[in-house]
Amino acid sequence: MAGSHDYDPGPQIAHAGGFSLGTPDLQRSLWFFRDLLGMEVVAESDGVAYLRGYQELTHHSLVLTQQDEARVNSYSFRVKRPQDVELFHKQLTEAEIESVELPAGHEIGRGTAIRFLVPGSEHPFELYYDIEKPVAPPELRSKLLSNSSRRRGFGVRRLDHLNVQCSPSTVNQAEGWLREALGFKRREFAMIPQAPETVLASWLSVTPQVHDLAIGVNAEEANGRFHHAAFNIENYHDILRAVDEIRDLEIDFGHGPGKHGIGQAMYLYIHDPGSGHRIELYSGGYLIFDPDWQALEWKIPELQWGQTWYGEALDVGPGGSFLTTTPSAGLQP
Repeated sequence: MAGSHDYDPGPQIAHAGGFSLGTPDLQRSLWFFRDLLGMEVVAESDGVAYLRGYQELTHHSLVLTQQDEARVNSYSFRVKRPQDVELFHKQLTEAEIESVELPAGHEIGRGTAIRFLVPGSEHPFELYYDIEKPVAPPELRSKLLSNSSRRRGFGVRRLDHLNVQCSPSTVNQAEGWLREALGFKRREFAMIPQAPETVLASWLSVTPQVHDLAIGVNAEEANGRFHHAAFNIENYHDILRAVDEIRDLEIDFGHGPGKHGIGQAMYLYIHDPGSGHRIELYSGGYLIFDPDWQALEWKIPELQWGQTWYGEALDVGPGGSFLTTTPSAGLQP
């Protein structure tokens, strides 16, 4: 078609790139992520550590910072093109959404980024493109060219997805903005039975995964809450091995193992003993390639199958421990 090569889709998100956690006990958190989960520590400086999974070629997907309060400092997403950082900044400015420009090196190994609060949810998102791709030291290097390091510990391959929550009164605004402004596609979802026009939870993606980002309602009607981050693990039996070993360790076991109906992956929820942040080990799942995919709605009573297809049911009743969340930081980094 004549002129089709001139088409510009505008700025787009490529994938969930990382997140930054504040931890009151950095050494305990490092033991959890580095020694137990098997992540590589790429850099450390002044109470901050940068880590990645063994199939992540970029500099890091996790930042751990020693600080008094256990909180999520930021959620980061890589954009598809270098110019998309500035283009998103322009869109935010035109929409009168305040954003902060972060210089290259604000996170070691990462280029210029912008930071803003998601309208309706108040989660601090950062968008970036440039990021270094360091080679692991010889003692950690793998013979597999697609691996950044050798498989160790529980074998965390990569960041899989992020799961956040906000208040029932603003969840529709936040979920809608993520789709309209950032281009996330709704893949599966559920509405609140007592308020069928209000989103209960929505699984969103910009990749063939069922979700790169999930957003749902917070039981305490709080905004800017972090529920969990999931790391991808290769096989189901790796999840079972992790359960077996964790039983001997001083770690909050969380929930699982089980299989989600939504996304169809096997899960295990555990907690970083240094900070209490919830981490999901995630294996399997299905991919979406249909360009005309229609979002799947889960309703009561089938929603229970969506939460847990088999295995230990998630404790999502009033006061259930699965509902506990961690606060997110504000606009200023």
